[in-house]
Amino acid sequence: MAQTQPATLERRDVIVLVVLLAAQFMFALDFSIVTVALPAIGTDLGMGPGQLSWIVTLFALSAAGLMLLMGRIGDYYGRKKLFLIGMALLTVGSFVGGVATEPNVVYAARVLQGVATAITTPSALALLTTSFPEGPARNRALGLNGALLSLGFAAGSVLGGVLTELLGWRFTFFINVPVGLAVLAIAPFVIRESSEPSRKKLDVPGAITLSLALLALVFGLTQAGETGWAAPVTLGPIAAAVLLLLAFWFIESRSTHPLAAVTILKRPSVALGNLGGLATFAMESGKVFLLTIYLQQVLGASPLLTGIAFTVLGAGAFTGGMMAAGIINRIGARSTLVLGLLIQGCTALAFLALGQGFAAGYAIILVATALGGFGHVMVIVSYTVAVTSGLPDEEQGLATGLTAMTQQVAFTLGTPVLAAVAIAAGVSATASPEQYLGGVRTGLVVDALVLLVVAGLIAAFYRVPRTASPASTATGDAEHDDAEYGDPVTTR
Repeated sequence: MAQTQPATLERRDVIVLVVLLAAQFMFALDFSIVTVALPAIGTDLGMGPGQLSWIVTLFALSAAGLMLLMGRIGDYYGRKKLFLIGMALLTVGSFVGGVATEPNVVYAARVLQGVATAITTPSALALLTTSFPEGPARNRALGLNGALLSLGFAAGSVLGGVLTELLGWRFTFFINVPVGLAVLAIAPFVIRESSEPSRKKLDVPGAITLSLALLALVFGLTQAGETGWAAPVTLGPIAAAVLLLLAFWFIESRSTHPLAAVTILKRPSVALGNLGGLATFAMESGKVFLLTIYLQQVLGASPLLTGIAFTVLGAGAFTGGMMAAGIINRIGARSTLVLGLLIQGCTALAFLALGQGFAAGYAIILVATALGGFGHVMVIVSYTVAVTSGLPDEEQGLATGLTAMTQQVAFTLGTPVLAAVAIAAGVSATASPEQYLGGVRTGLVVDALVLLVVAGLIAAFYRVPRTASPASTATGDAEHDDAEYGDPVTTR
């Protein structure tokens, strides 16, 4: 029987949605807002470029390395509890960062913020998916989540510049404090516990192996942007990460209480959905990096004009989030995922028209980033729907932990990969504007090709079954449970 849940929300649902979305927006904002303030932090605290890079690296390491583990802990011991703990840590970490007077205190603050992100992001997303029934209501909530997620990343760059310019870099940390306190004051009274705390034994070997693998992977990727892909400090951690991930798969396939059951990892909706998410986040972050180089090194735009250029990306992303649920309800999550990747990839190809003329180049960026942002958020919402659909509530923390981990790894992956492509194509500290332009164009071609290839893979291999029997849906049978609400061929 097909689901027909209404997409309208009751007053209490709206309050829950606002609280959870406010938290997600904070974490999205937090990812980019401090990055803009790095030069001012370095000047004030006497930190060189190498030290400043660790402000970003420590956040990424602690967030990505613990994401899946924290999602599973939420499944077992209570997502609401973890959500509140994470919000408290973020508030404390933000305050500590704002009052820091030496580099080590800033580092500690960023670790706290990263751990808070790992704790809260999968819990907040799982609370979101379990607070609304699978179907239009959940799709609408996830659409708003995707819109605010991308808007937060885009707004962070602009707001970081404004706050640093007018009030000082400390307010890029302090801005989280009042929002965090407000969420902590309201959330305990409106959010219901969605998980059923159990006495299941946590898979300690799997948790340690996976966390070490993700730490090694993220560290290797961040080093690639600083020392190059051929450096031992890059290749060593990435090789270690591959070996640890293989060990993790071996442990999980034999564990009686797996951290991530291999059956869920084998589902096409989970594997290919996360592949789409990895591509969209990695290529979007890398694209913004390349366009920043183009704006400042080729067109000579100021940081303020650079930030303004990306505000339309946020506008396009917000529009995409608002429309994504309706598109998914009409054509299905799989088709929406492919469509979003195609839009994002084709708009990346449009950047081949960039030249050295300021007016024409700036106009192309405004139009293409808005359209690309629209497609980007269509992918975010549809891959989240695909990954979390057809799963029982007790598996939602695992699924949302996977999506959140994908995001963090992708953000870390995109910039060093496309930067390496641009450097190989001629970008360097002494490059001419023509060389910068050539390198940026080459990187954007790779960006587009990755998105279009992934779209083709998902279209070819992600097959939505025509029927999903109640028995298979209830038991999570991997052969039948890949149907998601909104696909015309799917019945429940």
